[in-house]
Amino acid sequence: MSSWERFLDTFFNGKILARYLPDILNGTVVTIELAALVVVTGLGAGLLLALVRSFGIRSVNWLIIFTVDLFRALPPLVIIVLIYFGLPNAGLSPSGFISTWASLAMVLMAFSEEIFWAGITSVSKGQWEASRSTGLTFGQTLLNVVLPQALRLTIPPLTNRTIAITKGTALGSVVAVTEILGEASSAVSNSYNPSPLILGAAAYLFLFIPVVVLGRWVEKKYTWKR
Repeated sequence: MSSWERFLDTFFNGKILARYLPDILNGTVVTIELAALVVVTGLGAGLLLALVRSFGIRSVNWLIIFTVDLFRALPPLVIIVLIYFGLPNAGLSPSGFISTWASLAMVLMAFSEEIFWAGITSVSKGQWEASRSTGLTFGQTLLNVVLPQALRLTIPPLTNRTIAITKGTALGSVVAVTEILGEASSAVSNSYNPSPLILGAAAYLFLFIPVVVLGRWVEKKYTWKR
């Protein structure tokens, strides 16, 4: 067997690829579900915290800042391990899926809150004053005047951060989540061949290249034009 044939047999073994393709597809579905939950809950919670912070309640703001800084500083894998292995000692036993979702959602919440907050504070003071002078309340000014402008300013950093964090779904394999990497790693162990990792890599490319392209399109369409 030539070197090229050994390479193909090691990384592109047709029989092994065909045998484990259904498992990788199942893992892809789990990854999509997990990533969607992380994005929706993480961005939603981050936006909510930024809006609450806008009201300037000092004690609440200090609590938000502490929470945000904590989850920005901790690696996602550490949070996953703490939730999955630590909470059972408190009488709670979250699954690997729940642990991964909660961990990545909190990390995305922390980063997105800072991005949303930066967008809100970047809107000029004159916008606030002009809106309040027309009789709008603080809340109406925030939601109807400031927030639409702030959201457009936050699109580029928010898109990049969201893509980076959702790729962290692969960390779920550490706590037995059957996402793409988990299925691929299991297949490698059972087949004694790394070919399933090629399937896993292809699945990640299939999922995230369209997301990256979509993110770039959103940035071009909705960000401010110079």
